[in-house]
Amino acid sequence: MPTTAPTNRPSPADRLLDSATTLFDREGIRAVGIDRLIADADVARASLYQHFGSKDTLVVSYLRRADEKDRAGYERAVRGLDDRPLDRVRTVFRLAGAAARRRDYRGCLYLNALTEFPDQDSPVRAVVNAHRQWLLTELTTALTQAGAREPEQLATNLQMLYDGALVGSKANRSATPIEQAAALADQLIAAAG
Repeated sequence: MPTTAPTNRPSPADRLLDSATTLFDREGIRAVGIDRLIADADVARASLYQHFGSKDTLVVSYLRRADEKDRAGYERAVRGLDDRPLDRVRTVFRLAGAAARRRDYRGCLYLNALTEFPDQDSPVRAVVNAHRQWLLTELTTALTQAGAREPEQLATNLQMLYDGALVGSKANRSATPIEQAAALADQLIAAAG
C-alpha cells in the first residue's frame, strides 16, 4: 500500500489568515471579497465558514493575530531593557518605523481597520482598543519606572504623538514622521523628568 508523505502545508485556517494578512494589508479589508480570500488561500468556501463563520470573524482573528505578533515582537525587542525604561519607549517608535518601511507605508493596520469598521459596537473596535490599551500600559509602566511626572498623562500624549506619526508616515510615504515623533517624545520625556 502506498503511504502518503506528510505535508508541511499550513491548515486551511492558517492559510486563510495568511491570505487575509497579505490582502487586507495591501488592499484594505472591505476591498477584499470572500471569493478573493478563498482563491488566494486555496481553500474550499466551506473552510471559511467552518473555521471563522464569517468574513467579519476572520477580520477579528486577523487583528488578534497581528496584535499577538506585535506584542511578541516588542517583548523580544525590549528583552534586557528592564532597567532602561526610556529605551523601551524609544523601541515603540523604532519598531513603528521598521514596520512602516516593511509595510510600504500603508499606515497602521489597527487605525486602518477602525476606519473601515466605525461602529462603536464592532468586535473589530474591541480588538483595536485592546491593542491600544496594551501600548498605553507599556508606555505608562516605562514612564513610571523612569520617574516621569504624571506618567499616565505623558503616556497618553506619547500615544497621540505615535498615532499622528503613523498617519504622517502613511501620508508622506516615509518613516521620517515617525523619526521626528521619536525625537519629540524624547523632548517631552525630558521636560517631564
